[in-house]
Amino acid sequence: MAAASHDSAVGEHASSAPGKATNRTALGRSKALTVKKTTPAKKTAAAPAKKSATSAKKTAAKKSAATKAAATKAVVKKAAVTKAAATKAVAKKTAVTKAAAKKTATAKPAPTKPAPTKPPTKKPPTKPESHTALVRRARRINRELAEVYSYAHPELDFENPFELLVATVLSAQTTDLRVNQTTPRLFAAYPTPEDLAAAVPEEVEELIRPTGFFRAKTKSIMGLSKALRDDFGGEVPGRVEDLVKLPGVGRKTAFVVLGNAFGVPGITVDTHFGRLVRRWKWTEETDPEKVETAVAALFPKSEWTMLSHRVIFHGRRICHSRKPACGACPIAELCPSYGEGETDPEKAKKLLKYEMGGLPGQRLKPPPDYPGRPAPPLAEG
Repeated sequence: MAAASHDSAVGEHASSAPGKATNRTALGRSKALTVKKTTPAKKTAAAPAKKSATSAKKTAAKKSAATKAAATKAVVKKAAVTKAAATKAVAKKTAVTKAAAKKTATAKPAPTKPAPTKPPTKKPPTKPESHTALVRRARRINRELAEVYSYAHPELDFENPFELLVATVLSAQTTDLRVNQTTPRLFAAYPTPEDLAAAVPEEVEELIRPTGFFRAKTKSIMGLSKALRDDFGGEVPGRVEDLVKLPGVGRKTAFVVLGNAFGVPGITVDTHFGRLVRRWKWTEETDPEKVETAVAALFPKSEWTMLSHRVIFHGRRICHSRKPACGACPIAELCPSYGEGETDPEKAKKLLKYEMGGLPGQRLKPPPDYPGRPAPPLAEG
């Protein structure tokens, strides 16, 4: 019984031990299952959070890409609109320009006036000058010129009427200076009408060559010398009617000879005289004889010869043809044409000629009262 009990106990113990083992195994498995079950739970809980963060990141990136795309699209659209507007504006401007050019081409060109160098000074309208006012103004100009050119004289060198007559014929189309430089040798060779009438034409031509047109002038001075010898006893006549019959002698030459060799009053209308009296509005005539008649009516006969010298002096020294020295003119306030030339005083002074500009005159033998220097002789060669 005791052995049976011991076996029973041992058996019980043995059977209880496996039970414990079984229980331990079951417990370990349960823990393991729990651990296994717990770990996926943690993993499962972390996964949604990670997934949510990734999704948010993707959403943000997607949104950013969409915003960037929208901005790029807006910029491209704006650039396209700007370009289209610019193209449209250029096209419109080109069309307007072409239309204007076409209109300008078809329209008649409007006359254009040269822009004045200085603003024109407006003058109050004046009444036409009466004849009495013209006479007064013309005579005042003559008085002013008489003070300025008190030494006025004929600018040809001569010793007698014959020399003055020949020198005046030679002065056509040249200067008095050139004539004065030429005549000394001519008169040294042929001092009288008879001498010149008998001269060899080729020799005369060579002597007067510097004056220009020497062949035609040779015919004239030899022709008038023969007429003086044959028709007037070798003397120069003292009447205009007789003088104008001589070869190469017109009214201008006749009045130069009469006024300066015979003391007979006369008006000498040369290019300077005609130009100035038209600038001064003494006359509008251009024909020398009509100019002579018009001017003669403004002055007493006793003034005619000296008036001619003063006007010619003024024309040669100040009132030039192309560029008058208005700024240095002593009668500027009386001149209706003031402003046609240089009005600046300093610049005008540089335009003055002969003694007015500090230069030699035209005569090799000027009168004693002439304030300038004599002209130099013709250079040899």
